[in-house]
Amino acid sequence: MTAPLSRVVIAGGGSAGWMAAAALSQALAGTGVAIALVESEEIGTVGVGEATIPPIHGFNQMIGVDEAEFVKATGGTFKLGIEFVDWAKRGARYFHPFGRYGDDFGLVPFHQQWLAARAAGDRTPLSAYSLSTLAAMDGKFGLPQGGAQTVFATYGYAYHFDAGRYAAYLRRLSESRGVVRHEGRIDTVERDAQTGFVRALRLRDGSVVAGDLFLDCTGFRALLIGEALGVPYQDWSHWLPCDRAVAVPSATAGPPLPYTRSTARDAGWQWRIPLQHRIGNGHVYCSGFATDAEAEALLLANLEAAPIGDPRRLRFTTGRRARAWEGNVVAVGLSGGFLEPLESTSLHLIQSAINILLRWFPDSSFDPAVRAEYNRLVAREWDAIRDFLVLHYVATERDDTPFWRHCRNITPPDTLAEKMALFARTGRLLEREGDLFVEASWLSVLLGQGVTPQGFDVLAASIPAPVRAKILGAMRLTIANAAATLPSHEATIARSFRAAQETMS
Repeated sequence: MTAPLSRVVIAGGGSAGWMAAAALSQALAGTGVAIALVESEEIGTVGVGEATIPPIHGFNQMIGVDEAEFVKATGGTFKLGIEFVDWAKRGARYFHPFGRYGDDFGLVPFHQQWLAARAAGDRTPLSAYSLSTLAAMDGKFGLPQGGAQTVFATYGYAYHFDAGRYAAYLRRLSESRGVVRHEGRIDTVERDAQTGFVRALRLRDGSVVAGDLFLDCTGFRALLIGEALGVPYQDWSHWLPCDRAVAVPSATAGPPLPYTRSTARDAGWQWRIPLQHRIGNGHVYCSGFATDAEAEALLLANLEAAPIGDPRRLRFTTGRRARAWEGNVVAVGLSGGFLEPLESTSLHLIQSAINILLRWFPDSSFDPAVRAEYNRLVAREWDAIRDFLVLHYVATERDDTPFWRHCRNITPPDTLAEKMALFARTGRLLEREGDLFVEASWLSVLLGQGVTPQGFDVLAASIPAPVRAKILGAMRLTIANAAATLPSHEATIARSFRAAQETMS
């Protein structure tokens, strides 16, 4: 009979390290497993990940976070989706909402009935059937009310927040549950001569932190999974060519919008993330088509208010480790790979790695089958998100700059090409095991980027056209009325979620 683990060591802090610490300290409470975290105040964090997607609700609930307390502590705001500007072509914009479009009726998914109505001449946009979209565009937000049978069952939301404050909040939570923090830079990764497993981390002050299971949260440095264990990195830059980013916060510019904005630029794109106390801004770009100085100048020229602090530059190679778990080391966060934050998946990939680890938590035998299944599940999620991001680049009419002409000629992964082709023919969406982004997400981006179906599911004809029109009209009215009843985003924050004044600076 194998023995349970006695000690888990988390190498690195930041969002990845403290999210792991918070989750493990909650899940392993009462098991006798000790948790230690090693980080150095000398080493900064990347700070990417201020915008999130709805699955963060489940993670925060799992680790015992109170929503109002968390939003106040992080200067957070609410997020109903992402607006994309100039992506399909200059002057075009569309919204990727959280939640779903309409409600299924007849024998087919809702969007097939919308496509059938469109083929009959109805030009009502799909966005008219999204409560999240209507609310976001009107600057409104309220917490969902009612049960699964109400229109609010179609309404989803996530958050914008200060990633540094989130890490600090989780540190306090984790340490209150017994996580022991060790201050210091990692000097040496000590390994067992026979198994090759990591035995301990030796810090520059000579202290040693030993463990059974190690989580590599050391960011791009990947000290354990990369430098010590040599797990190779899969480069995806042939699909996702952006390899640089520059970020700078700016002063607030009016009430915070309840959504993220992504604006396509000549050699990449710019993000806008509204918090209570500032706006997060960044420019993701391809160094083959813009210099660092040009990219920074463009970002600064397109801020809505004065910058706060100096711009920070970041270099990256999009891709992932061939294996996220090697030996007794699990890569969490940037040590395991990087996908640009186009769809706000940075923090999600951290929480997903942690959630899958908890489902496949090892004992002292470190069963290879357990490790293999973990690696399969993690790789599947990374690959699926990769496809969704590539879609934004390859499905575009833009050819006005060398960068966008390059993107139009990218050969997408086969899995994405198949999905795009089937949708263009029939409006049907291929579903694959473990897809993070659901039907509404794919619909919004495919249609928003100009992929228009030539046909629709023939079973939509089971509903007579006059009946369909009546149902769709009633649905639009219900959604519009619900959106009209919501308070403004600013009013919701002021009523229950305003950060304390001392944390607003």
